[in-house]
Amino acid sequence: MVDVTRRSIMGFAAALPFLAHTPWVRAQSPTVAEPVPSDEVLINFNESPWGPVPAARQAMERGIALCGRYPYKTQYKLNALFARQQGVPEEYVQTYSGSKAALQHAVHAFTQNGSLVVATPSYEDPVEAARGRKVSVHEVPLNIQHAHDVQGMLAADSNAGLIYLCNPNNPTGTITPRADIERALAEKPKGSILLVDEAYLDFSDEPTCIPLVKDHPELLVLRTFSKIYGMAGARLGVAVGHPALLEQLEVFGNYNVPAVSTLLGGIASLEDAELLPQRKQNNARLRDETSAWLKTRGFRCTASQANCFMIDVRRPADEVVKALADRGVRIGRVWQSWPTWVRVSVGTDEQMRRFREAFAQVTQD
Repeated sequence: MVDVTRRSIMGFAAALPFLAHTPWVRAQSPTVAEPVPSDEVLINFNESPWGPVPAARQAMERGIALCGRYPYKTQYKLNALFARQQGVPEEYVQTYSGSKAALQHAVHAFTQNGSLVVATPSYEDPVEAARGRKVSVHEVPLNIQHAHDVQGMLAADSNAGLIYLCNPNNPTGTITPRADIERALAEKPKGSILLVDEAYLDFSDEPTCIPLVKDHPELLVLRTFSKIYGMAGARLGVAVGHPALLEQLEVFGNYNVPAVSTLLGGIASLEDAELLPQRKQNNARLRDETSAWLKTRGFRCTASQANCFMIDVRRPADEVVKALADRGVRIGRVWQSWPTWVRVSVGTDEQMRRFREAFAQVTQD
């Protein structure tokens, strides 16, 4: 099985259906579109099954005519809009071609003279980026509530360069309380950077850590348009922090977003007031319905507030992943530290129905 992380598909092929003038595109509702047709159930990469909202698709189409010009003005406009909505100065915001780029730059920038501290299981990309540069990595198991063990992470290395915290966590979808994050800011080693990855925050009821950057110059917060906004294939992410932190990221790569269509799609998504509440509600309903069904069959699930959750299948998880794939249902990869757990992304009603049917077949005794 190929181990593919949630931000590792960098091409634009996934965005092409949204740039076509088709009756299918024109028939969408104002806030919820039908998913791209597929014979397989693709609930493996934590993508949105709905794609960009119609306003974003239309904006992305208009962007094609502007591709003869550099997209700087549009990028600055997106930065300003995001900053205004989040209540931070514009110079505290920078956009990237996906938040993975900003995350990798942060690992490179802030582990020059210190280690990387992460939870396990969690998103693996920072670990891969660190080990690629032969940086020391300290992995701290999640606590009994499947949240980050903040005290354990703070004690892992007094010379930590970067402490990475994904909230809600990927792959568990679980929340680390705001009080624990504020304690990490207060007690972390001086000079260490705390990076809070909020890729899934809009699915949860938790407040963002973005306002904290104004008073904490060693805090960096990442957001992405790949999840609730449905723009995974378009590649758009945001880093928020003190300008001095953002400048250190730029040393390791250009922050420019290469496609004006992507930027225009991001602006239209931010301006759609109905997008977040409707998609959050729909995701929670489908996630919780599926988790409840699994629990009635005796399977334990993580208490997710994201668009994914994990199931303890009580057997080698790779076997279940393969058996489901043989039935046309693709779910997430397996984390080495949790070998009997599988990750499932939230899809449409029909996709989750097919998942339940296949799962019942695969796990029947």
